[in-house]
Amino acid sequence: MAEERIHATGRRKVAVATIWLSPGSGKWQVNGRELLPYLTRQSLVIHATDPFRLTEMERKVDIFCKVRGGGLSGQAGAIRLALARALIKLNPEFRKQLKKAGMLTRDPRMVERKKYGLVKARKRFQFSKR
Repeated sequence: MAEERIHATGRRKVAVATIWLSPGSGKWQVNGRELLPYLTRQSLVIHATDPFRLTEMERKVDIFCKVRGGGLSGQAGAIRLALARALIKLNPEFRKQLKKAGMLTRDPRMVERKKYGLVKARKRFQFSKR
């Protein structure tokens, strides 16, 4: 991999993550901050970096990431998908591993909209017979 930067995008719920990979020592920068202080929970960091551990690329590339929209969980999922897509651009042989682990599938689940006449999307107001 020459001094080129690889670009990929991932989405989850309302969150959108854009990732750039470049050769380096495994440094993360998410919206100008380190990964753990940004995502705040170790479980979210583990979820977001799953593709790295699977492909054993943890200390070989630096990651610059911009994330917007949604909450921390959705953003971690968006980072995970973007990272998996970027790793495939880096080395197409990773596709089989990542596909088998389910890291290339965009999770389509979104929040259901609130309907009129209801408290939330499906919750109704309490029924009173009299």
